[in-house]
Amino acid sequence: MLHPALARQAQRFAISGLLATGIHVLVAASFMRFAMPVPSIANGVAFGVASIFSYMANTMWSFSSPLHGSNLLRFVAVSSLGCLLAMSVSGTAEYLGLDYRFGIGLVVCVVPPITFVMHRCWTYRQLSGIYWLKN
Repeated sequence: MLHPALARQAQRFAISGLLATGIHVLVAASFMRFAMPVPSIANGVAFGVASIFSYMANTMWSFSSPLHGSNLLRFVAVSSLGCLLAMSVSGTAEYLGLDYRFGIGLVVCVVPPITFVMHRCWTYRQLSGIYWLKN
């Protein structure tokens, strides 16, 4: 069983991720409808907006940390690695001849737990070991 503070962080991380995904969809669809019907640009803009939301929500709410340049750079690094991992997992599923939906399911099951651990251990690490139980 997870320590209650760790479970709370994981739950908040999941909620933040779901909200960021919703923001991405909303911004991309709105951009397509009202600004420019170019999917690559719409998704690029949506990714940027959702990433800003994700950084702020995870920093201030999930991990109760201050907004700071050092954790911003680490957040971007972990997010970039998460993107590469998602592409690798789905690419492997495609290579194996699996349905794309199975690849998406694998990404959903693999990437968030790994990025959560990376954020907890690196992006938002604290010098005090008490942090692990306090937050």
